[in-house]
Amino acid sequence: MDLLEEKFLKLGAEHAPGQEGRQNMSEIKLRGEKIPGTPVDFSHGDVDAFQPIPGSLDVFNEGVHLGGKQAYTEYRGSQIIREDAARKLAHFTGTSIDADRNLIITPGTQGALFLAMGSIIARGDKVAIVVPDYFANRKLVEFFDGEVVPIQMDYFQTNRCAGLDLTQLEDAFKDGVKLFLFSNPNNPTGVIYSSDEISEIAKLANRYGVTVIADELYSRQIFDGNTYTHLCAESDIDPEQVITIMGPSKTESQSGYRLGVAFGSSKIINRMEKLQAIVSLRAGGYSQAVLKTWFAEPEGWMTKRIAQHQAIRDDLLSKLHTAEGFHVRATEAGSYLFPSIPELEVTIEEFVKILRLQADVIVTPGTEFGSQFVNSFRINFSQDHQAAVAAMERVIQVVEFYRK
Repeated sequence: MDLLEEKFLKLGAEHAPGQEGRQNMSEIKLRGEKIPGTPVDFSHGDVDAFQPIPGSLDVFNEGVHLGGKQAYTEYRGSQIIREDAARKLAHFTGTSIDADRNLIITPGTQGALFLAMGSIIARGDKVAIVVPDYFANRKLVEFFDGEVVPIQMDYFQTNRCAGLDLTQLEDAFKDGVKLFLFSNPNNPTGVIYSSDEISEIAKLANRYGVTVIADELYSRQIFDGNTYTHLCAESDIDPEQVITIMGPSKTESQSGYRLGVAFGSSKIINRMEKLQAIVSLRAGGYSQAVLKTWFAEPEGWMTKRIAQHQAIRDDLLSKLHTAEGFHVRATEAGSYLFPSIPELEVTIEEFVKILRLQADVIVTPGTEFGSQFVNSFRINFSQDHQAAVAAMERVIQVVEFYRK
């Protein structure tokens, strides 16, 4: 196998959200009968259960009616929309954002992640990523020929912080790490980094000259009165060392419009624009108009959405806490749960396929987030409430069929 083929094999998509049809099911043998129930796809949020911000389609149509003016924006996005986004994001994060120098609109936050990493990583560069964290992080480091430096996060150790191993992080920085990448709240566990952890990350990055990408996609959906600290607002780090990624795909259910925003270092934003110009030219021009609704939801809309998700989380946790051999930490923000399960007679990858065939439930195997998570899976609980709870009951039943 040549090096190029090996590189693309590492980008396997069969466990990516919405790609379950790519899984080979031919050799799966089931134990017991199929368990009836409403199909639930926990690999991503359900935008039918939680619809986009009111007025999203109207604003999109307004963009369409503007025609070429909206279709062919600057590569980094429409200036008017960037100015609006910069103002709202500056207020939300407590930092200064120049719409012309420090912000780019991208095709989804996935697009922002690709552009940011492609603008920073050169062959052989050491990149520190948290384990567990978003599955694309490792794949993109490898795709850009960087060297992955894993930093462990013991998220079960406490409920007062994410559990990041800061000593290991400093050792990695001392050893020449160029870039540190992390999601906050963490994907897949839903834990929030404490203010002390964020402060220490800022100090270490500044001390060792490390660039940081902070993926803050779920930073608006916070539960239980938890506090959230934005890295970009920390005084101990040079603003030119930080890129923050956000977007309305998840909490606001606008994933179909493919919108993301990256803001921070002017040098990196300039590089991202040059890369975007040859990858996609720009974020979809008509879709960019939908960003006008972001942070401008009707009064009470966001409060209600958070409360609805917290209620689903609580009911799922109740099921998991009473299931023998399951262990889970409560989601503090976002829509993910990352339970560990009893040891099974099948691999976690086989279990995921069995679950789909036997219970009409789709989950993401824990090994997508780190090779050691062979007894874990991730769910996105932004689903119909009752269907999600019933699906978790079926998951627990299937675990009982196959546990050792």
